[in-house]
Parts: sequence; C-alpha cells; structure tokens
Amino acid sequence: MKLKLHWQIIICMVLGTFMGVYFNNTGVNSSIYTLIVLLGDVFIRLLKMVIVPLIFTSIVIGVCSVKSRAKIGRLGFKTFLYYVSTSLIAILIGLFLANTIQPGIGATTIESIEAFDTNKLTSSTSILDILKRMIPINPFKAFADGDMLGTIFFALFFGITLGSINSKGSSSVLEFIKALYKVIMKMTQIVIMLAPIGVFGLITKAVSNMGLSIFKELGLYALTIATGLTIHLFIVLPLILFIFVRVNPVIHFRAIASAMVTAFSTSSSSATLPVTMDCVKDKVKASDEVTSFVLPMGATINMDGTALYECAGVLFIAQALGIPLDASQQFIVVVTALLASIGAAGIPSAGLVMLFIVTDAVGLSSDAVAIWVGSMLAIDRPLDMFRTMVNISSDSVGVAVIAKSEGEKLYQ
Repeated sequence: MKLKLHWQIIICMVLGTFMGVYFNNTGVNSSIYTLIVLLGDVFIRLLKMVIVPLIFTSIVIGVCSVKSRAKIGRLGFKTFLYYVSTSLIAILIGLFLANTIQPGIGATTIESIEAFDTNKLTSSTSILDILKRMIPINPFKAFADGDMLGTIFFALFFGITLGSINSKGSSSVLEFIKALYKVIMKMTQIVIMLAPIGVFGLITKAVSNMGLSIFKELGLYALTIATGLTIHLFIVLPLILFIFVRVNPVIHFRAIASAMVTAFSTSSSSATLPVTMDCVKDKVKASDEVTSFVLPMGATINMDGTALYECAGVLFIAQALGIPLDASQQFIVVVTALLASIGAAGIPSAGLVMLFIVTDAVGLSSDAVAIWVGSMLAIDRPLDMFRTMVNISSDSVGVAVIAKSEGEKLYQ
C-alpha cells in the first residue's frame, strides 16, 4: 500500500533531521552531504521553474472566466469585491499576527548567512514608486527576470483585454492558454510529488547548519498561521454571514460540512469543487446561476487561507534572517500576497510555490530564503489542509452573500 504524500514528507523530514544532526556533529565536508543538499536545491529550482507560467496562465484564465460569464455585470462586480475584501482581511490578520507574535525572531542572524545580500532588498519611498514597479516596460523581460509584480500586472491586464474580445481568434488564444495551464498544473503536481526527496535534502541542510532549534521556530510559525486561519474561519466568516446573510453561521457550516471535510483531506480547492457546488445548491439553496459563477471562480482566485499564509510566511522568513521590513516593504507584501493568491492554483501546496513570488517582490531571494521555505514545507501539509478548508468555506460564504443580495431565499 502506497503511503500518502504527507506521510512520505513527514518520514523524510524525520530522516532529514537525523542526517542533519549527524552532519552537524561530524562536519559537512563529504560527497554524501553534497549529494543530499543537491536534492533539496534541485527541488527548489523545480518549484521556481513553474512559478511564472503557472501564475500567468491561472490569472488569465481566472480573469477571462469573469468576463465571459458575467460580462462585467453586477454579479461579477459583487463576486470580485467579496473575494478581494475577504482575502485582504485574511492578509491583514496574517500581517498583524506575524508582527505581534514575531515567530522568526531568534531563529538565526543575518551574519550567519553569508549568501544573503541586504543590498538586494527592495525599498520603495512612496506608493507611487510601488505602483510604477507594477507596470513592466517589457513583459517578456519581467518573465525572464522573475519580476512578479510586473508579471501579475501584465497577466491581469492581458486577461481583462482577452476576455473583452469576442472573436474566433481570441477564443483560440484562450483555449491555448487553458491547455498550457493544464500542462503547467501537471508539471506542478509532478514537482510536488518529489517533495519528500526535496524535504529530505532541505531539512538535512537546515539542521546541519542551524541545529534542532529550527523546529522550535517552525512550531511558533505554525502556531501563528493556525491562529490566523482559526480567526478567519470562526470569527471573520461567521460575522460576514451574520451581517450580510442574516443567518446563524452554524446552519451554514452544517450545510457545507462534507465540503469542508473533503477540502481538509484533499488539500485541493479544485478537487473539492464538485462537492462544494453540491452542498451549496442542495443545502444552502443558492441558484444555479450564482453557484455556477461564484464557486468555479472562487476555486481559482479566492484563496483567503493562502493569502494569509503567504503574508505571515514572508514576515517569518524576514524575521528569521534578521531583516526588518519597513512600512513600504510590508505594503508590497500585502499587495503581492493579494495578487499572488489570485494566481495560486487550487492544488495541494500551490501556496508554497506562490510564496516565492512574495519573497522575490521585496528582494528576499537567496539560498537562505530557499532553506527556510524548504523547512516550512516540512510542516506545510497540515497547514495546507487547514488553508484549503478556509478557502472553500470562504467560497461558500461568498455564494450565500451574493445570492442574498440578489434577493434569493436561502436555507429553506
């Protein structure tokens, strides 16, 4: 019987810990250590390889689906407003908790990471500078350089424009992008399947360099993420239901219980979509029109849990490296996390891939960052399960809010 991926990752994390302790005590000057570390480095490079095509294709498809179905109508505006608002709330929760709890403080110091260059940090003096950076002069150069702000902006602009054109040519372009998206999704899934091997190499390197104290910091980081997700799921979303839908939140969560369980077990918003649609139609009693528009769009672009995770995760890495992020840099984190969450594909651990987008946006790009991101992957599976449950719960609440605003009678 084949072990599930999360068990494989946990086993390799344990093995990597033992190997890291061994090399920490005996020294790292050996060909075996070099080979093990290479496994982690290759895995990180594979993750980074799929970032630009994944975010471009997923954002274009998500935006085009809005334009083609709603034709920029009332329903589309309400859906977009809800998704952006809830994602922004989630990000601000993550920002507040990461600044308050400071899970990365004391993990390591900047002096101990020779590969990190503080001059690489991006610093903007005004919001206008940040906005100018979002618009690439050459989008292809932005792709090649990994300029994520420019890539996301171009993808949004391209998707909006493509969705507004009604012609055979534009349909062919969209079909090509959808086909490309499926290929990139498959590539990402294959890369994620290699996660156990990558985790083994990354954890070995992390523990050999920093010792076992890394897990203390990761434990506090996990607690920070879990606290933020709990606040969003059990306080923010129920308040939205109570204020805008005028319903007891318990009734709604009972209606979508099977979808929540499916999301938690699969860690995939896309895989859970059929179950979520069934719950919303049969138990929430939302119309087919609202359900078929809001939920598919939500499975692609509404990632509240992922947005919170990306924001708090970047601050954790910066704190672990001893790099203070000023107000303008944290503003970049908020904006990029919001935009990157739109492009986070609804597959397991896609949020981890998107985390590199936010780190790159503020100049946190070095071997040290890769080590911490890889270490975070070791405990990412349970957090990913929780994030996905938050994501689909927010999607279902969005259907209820929008259906109620359209005058529909729900839960009857």
